[in-house]
Amino acid sequence: MGVPLRQQIAVGTYLIKQKLKGVKKYPLVLMLEPLFRCNLACAGCGKIAHPEDVLDQRLSYEECMQAVDECGAPMVSIPGGEPLLHKEMPQIVAGIIKRKKYVYLCTNALLLKKRIDDYTPSPYLTFSIHLDGMQERHDASVCQDGVFDRAVEAIKLALEKGFRVTVNCTLFQGETPEDVAEFLDYAMELGVEAATIAPGFSYEKAPQQDVFIKSQDTKILFRGIFELGKKLKRKWRLNHSALYLDYLAGNQDYECTPWGNPTRNVFGWQKPCYLLSDEGYAKTFKELLEDTPWEKYGTANNPKCAQCMAHCGYEATAVEDTLQHPWKAIIASLKGPRTSGPMVAEPTPKWTSGENKTPKKLSDISVTLVNK
Repeated sequence: MGVPLRQQIAVGTYLIKQKLKGVKKYPLVLMLEPLFRCNLACAGCGKIAHPEDVLDQRLSYEECMQAVDECGAPMVSIPGGEPLLHKEMPQIVAGIIKRKKYVYLCTNALLLKKRIDDYTPSPYLTFSIHLDGMQERHDASVCQDGVFDRAVEAIKLALEKGFRVTVNCTLFQGETPEDVAEFLDYAMELGVEAATIAPGFSYEKAPQQDVFIKSQDTKILFRGIFELGKKLKRKWRLNHSALYLDYLAGNQDYECTPWGNPTRNVFGWQKPCYLLSDEGYAKTFKELLEDTPWEKYGTANNPKCAQCMAHCGYEATAVEDTLQHPWKAIIASLKGPRTSGPMVAEPTPKWTSGENKTPKKLSDISVTLVNK
């Protein structure tokens, strides 16, 4: 795991407190989305397909601080859109740090060189820089040439200035274990703290619908990645729990924990999670927890969720499993994900299709149709 011990202790203390208080639904990471506007139009992004009047909206500094205080999560991820376009972002980050929350500022890094002096290195601040693979792969993913080189330049600059830096990699159709291993090797050589790596979610409004991976193919891909890593004796620093990585390899039977990564954006508190944007909004975090029909969502419960294995839904589940079964997590951490043998059985879908038929298994469902 590529997370500093100080942060592990802080988050662990928070989790233990929730358990001692008997809290059943608690947040792990606040997804604070202060704008949808971006300076790129990535092929697999479903966040920028809004009308201009929505793209022009911003959460204010005060609204962001209210969300941080209301939610209470120990970590705050600031995605977008492109957060560095927000004029108040330096103040927002400073306000979160003042509250001793760990903030991951997600950016495509195109503006980082210009804006980096607006920020001060801190153990509470990490620049999470978007890289979807090596140069050709990444530039194709973001639909613009030259972005990879500019992102790498920004990574080197941020590291030189003493900032914590991670890379955030989303995997799409056509990836091979060899491609991903090459990228992870390169990321480690750059000197980043860790890499976040997960399959892309099939956004209904994404510009391209043929880029997403089915969950079964995701498991096969990750088994290949981890097997190659063992063969090459790699020690990649991954910003994930050991059990989430084991889940990606098809070895854990998990249901998602959407309240673990609640989302606050310009519309309110998004139901039920960061990825589904057409299910309504709550006015407060309390209302989100109490009024969202959580039983309607999850891999087996909703076709929109059928192929999802995203960390914003399942990392919190893996963390909960770690608390419940620490020895299981320790063994997974020491041995790494299992890369051979049977995978856990797919859950049986509980919904009916438009023809009033229940799919026999999740792999029968087209990944490009799950949100339609």
